[in-house]
Amino acid sequence: MTRTGVGIRRPPNPVNGSMALLCGLAGGLKADLAPGTVVVPEEVGLTDGTRIRCHREWVEALAAAASELGHSPETGQLLTAPSLVTGDARAFWAQRGYVAADMETGLLAMRGWQVATVRLILDTPVRSIARDWERPMRAIFRPRLWGELLWLAHSAPRYSWVAARIVRRALELSSGPGRTDSATWQQPHRLGQRRPPSPPSPFRSYRQLD
Repeated sequence: MTRTGVGIRRPPNPVNGSMALLCGLAGGLKADLAPGTVVVPEEVGLTDGTRIRCHREWVEALAAAASELGHSPETGQLLTAPSLVTGDARAFWAQRGYVAADMETGLLAMRGWQVATVRLILDTPVRSIARDWERPMRAIFRPRLWGELLWLAHSAPRYSWVAARIVRRALELSSGPGRTDSATWQQPHRLGQRRPPSPPSPFRSYRQLD
């Protein structure tokens, strides 16, 4: 497993139909999806209009794992954007059918990886955050953002932990559909904070999965 921050600066090239499972956080685009909502998208899109189907068997495995752990996963379309989606941009992309936005999944899909992801919604149109958090080590020194900092410090690690648990359970439940040179990426959270405690195997050691 490889840990990333916000975005994947240098997406690796796939080998022999490689499969990538990703987990982390997303920004909500619809007001009716509260923070903590689990998203397991069936399709990921980019801001240029490109849309790519996620790996069906792994989408089903992640959704089943989420349900078993007590969540009701949203399977709507995920947008991969080059920056945080905030303000009026949320409504713009929601009107185009997207339910949440990340900054990673579509990058791997465009490189030729087969992808599936589970995301927990962090910020929403109702509970928004400033775009300053794209550079968290700068944002934390801005007093006007300290209210957001306290909320993010409480929520982001907790939601990241839930996303990791869902992937772990999906791996346990599945015999590995399409697992050819598969790898798992985990985005810890949107802040440069200490990471949450590592769950048991397979996340105890950070390595590429066989």
